[in-house]
Amino acid sequence: MPAANTTIQTSGKRKAAVARAVITKGSGRVWVNSRPIEVWEPYEARLKMQEPILISGARAEGLDISITVTGGGYMGQASAVRTAIARGLIEAFRDNELASVFKHYDRSLLVNDTRRKLPKTPQGRGARKRRQKSYR
Repeated sequence: MPAANTTIQTSGKRKAAVARAVITKGSGRVWVNSRPIEVWEPYEARLKMQEPILISGARAEGLDISITVTGGGYMGQASAVRTAIARGLIEAFRDNELASVFKHYDRSLLVNDTRRKLPKTPQGRGARKRRQKSYR
């Protein structure tokens, strides 16, 4: 558990989304872009963000987590937020057992997803699509 005056700063990335989390000792509130996580929509994105808190259980109840997330779509932002929260919880508790639980559950809780979109090519409308060729 972090000391009363200690703040922990972590970050998470997914596609174009970047989340920055600040974890302090407090009453157990989680805020994402100055809104409580309980009102975040859509529901699936909220569940994804809460995964590391639910996995860590009662240990995370005494921590206030404030997250700022920018860029990307709502699911990319949710993945970035969950990575930032999981990294912060591990740093707050200094618990290797919790890290192994996170890694066993889903490795992307601890590791940024480096996959990016392929650039468009000149021969077609997108990265892989090509114009049809006519032989007659």
